Amino acid sequence: QVQLVESGGGLVQAGGSLTLSCRASGGIFNIMAWYRQTPGNQRELVAKVTGSGTTNYADFVKGRFTIPRDHTKNTVTLQMNSLVPEDTAVYYCSADSHQFVRPPYTYWGQGTQVTVSS
Repeated sequence: QVQLVESGGGLVQAGGSLTLSCRASGGIFNIMAWYRQTPGNQRELVAKVTGSGTTNYADFVKGRFTIPRDHTKNTVTLQMNSLVPEDTAVYYCSADSHQFVRPPYTYWGQGTQVTVSS
């Protein structure tokens, strides 16, 4: 049974940093991604990394968030810097067995809350 577990969320002041972690088990994953969601809105892609090491970032986090380039297929982190209140959301880890599969991906974690205060 596949499980994805996020950790690392919490409260941070604007301008601060936070690192989220996702540990996946029960399968082999060729894509792992981070999404976020605020009340009343759809989940939006934050960043993703493929099994070959290719990364992609949403425009609103480029230059601020980083997925480590050298990742293991079952573990991914999200390093968040220069946080702003607009980053407040529930952050979800998502994964799939196929590198080029069309989103949404098959597996999802329960999410971890990130709150950025002003």
